[in-house]
Amino acid sequence: MARLLSVNVGLPRDIEWKGRTVHTGIWKNPVQGRCWAGRLNLHGDGQGDLAGHGGEQRAVFVYQIESTRYWCEQLGRTDFIYGQFGENFTIEGMPDADVCIGDRYRIGGALFEVTQPRVTCYRVGIRTNEPRMPALLTSSGRPGFYLRVLQEGEVGAGDEIVKVGEANERMTVAEINALLYSPDHPRDRLERALRIDALSPGWRWSFEALLRSRAAGGASGNAGLAPASAAHPVAPGFRPLTVAAIVPESADVVSFSLQSADAQPLQPAQPGQYVVLRLQPNAGGPPLFRSYSLSSDLSEQSYRISVKIEPDGRAGTYLHRDVRVGHTIDVSSPRGGFVLLPGDGPVVLLSAGIGATPVLAMLHALSAARSTREIWWLHAARDRQHHPFDAEARRVMLALIHGRRHVLYSKPGECDRLGEDYDASGHLSQAVLEEIGIPRDADVYLCGPARFMADMKSALASLGFAPERIHAETFNGGESLNPGIVRGALRAPHLPEGDAKTGPLVSFARSGVAAHWNASVYESILELAEACDVPVRWSCRTGVCHNCESGLVSGAVVYRPDPLAPPADGNLLICCAMPQDDVVIDI
Repeated sequence: MARLLSVNVGLPRDIEWKGRTVHTGIWKNPVQGRCWAGRLNLHGDGQGDLAGHGGEQRAVFVYQIESTRYWCEQLGRTDFIYGQFGENFTIEGMPDADVCIGDRYRIGGALFEVTQPRVTCYRVGIRTNEPRMPALLTSSGRPGFYLRVLQEGEVGAGDEIVKVGEANERMTVAEINALLYSPDHPRDRLERALRIDALSPGWRWSFEALLRSRAAGGASGNAGLAPASAAHPVAPGFRPLTVAAIVPESADVVSFSLQSADAQPLQPAQPGQYVVLRLQPNAGGPPLFRSYSLSSDLSEQSYRISVKIEPDGRAGTYLHRDVRVGHTIDVSSPRGGFVLLPGDGPVVLLSAGIGATPVLAMLHALSAARSTREIWWLHAARDRQHHPFDAEARRVMLALIHGRRHVLYSKPGECDRLGEDYDASGHLSQAVLEEIGIPRDADVYLCGPARFMADMKSALASLGFAPERIHAETFNGGESLNPGIVRGALRAPHLPEGDAKTGPLVSFARSGVAAHWNASVYESILELAEACDVPVRWSCRTGVCHNCESGLVSGAVVYRPDPLAPPADGNLLICCAMPQDDVVIDI
């Protein structure tokens, strides 16, 4: 008979880690006496990161004393105690290789259902003082599991654990864990897992993504784990393209059309994607890498990029001042996960300033397809002089029978005509979106300056748009994901202190920073990126979760340790990667 050995709770606290403050509830201590198991939590318990822990599907985390003893033996440790792995229930019996998702258990006065394996993160490494622990737990098949509370009640140490029901499909915690994290994802087993009603929504989404990837012929990587920003990977490397045309679009935007220098077709792009340019402003100096969205209709004969010329922008100034028709530029294949998704529902293209470029490519694609979808083009500019692509967008929209346009100027010029050049003065806001009546079931594609993006996301959320319908492209880096880290003042990406000036050059293409690798200082490319304040995504830091998966624009890396499963071809996991030579990374 399985038995509850200890009930452990703890409220989140702030701890110091690697010079940062982490808000975490990983510290759990045994409860004396009985404890109330509520629908969302145990009494007296809390989580520091509600995105990854807690809630109805993860109300109680369970770990087995047998697994704790296993780790003591493997690691030569004698100091592990109840709650050491952040578990709420320390139990005897019920190994992950026997317990199935959907199994139901009576413990004391409460009823529980198994919903998913534990998703490990770096904080269990902090708690156990073993940074490898997130990978060890997952690779060993001993992750532990979460319970949902079906019937609230009191529980306490010494209670028997009585199995009272099970799911029709029998898949153990260890099997479900391996199905997601190992490189092998058999279709029949994915379909079996999705027939388990008790499986938590997050794991269900991952398995559905894996099935979609298989159906689409996905050959590498893990679509169930990789972030959207790492989707659509392409082979690393650059290709010389010839500048075929240079066209001014507004007072501060210039377009460059690029064609194959060898008459071979270009790599096809998806509307919304971008390319990375390798520029050489100074002969013999280090190259300069910049990402630019493709701004025209899709073509295998040419790419068009449109560049805003900033007074202190090195790349834009170089392109505008020194590059001429006939010159050659090294260009990557198109990449990026901000792409127009198929469907029949309404589409809202929402942009400001140079943020028009990727959504303009989407507008071209919809127009070329003679789409009958309801399509809104909403754009904000300063005035007509600083309004690129106006005539082009008007022309492209003529093919859209349900196309609508709305333009706002924040500071209209004296010659700007209300009702002709622009529809209203001011800024795009929630009130404007409400007034013009964009459909609430639309997919929204959003691009522009950081402040504009933040305001629009907040406005769309307030209007009831589901998060999965809001698709955003961020210039100059991406959106960071650092669970539990208490944010300090945000800093622009910069060179690290004490850059060695020797060793492989690691260039972060979207952030515009290139720093030298120093193996005596950094254990991974992630640590170098953090030293440069480059926005990064991570959770496990040991090659498990794939949150850090990013595009490898050029170069090669080695892994230490090896990830549990490799990223998609053309991508890398920065949390455990080190450069073999000069590399360019798509963050």
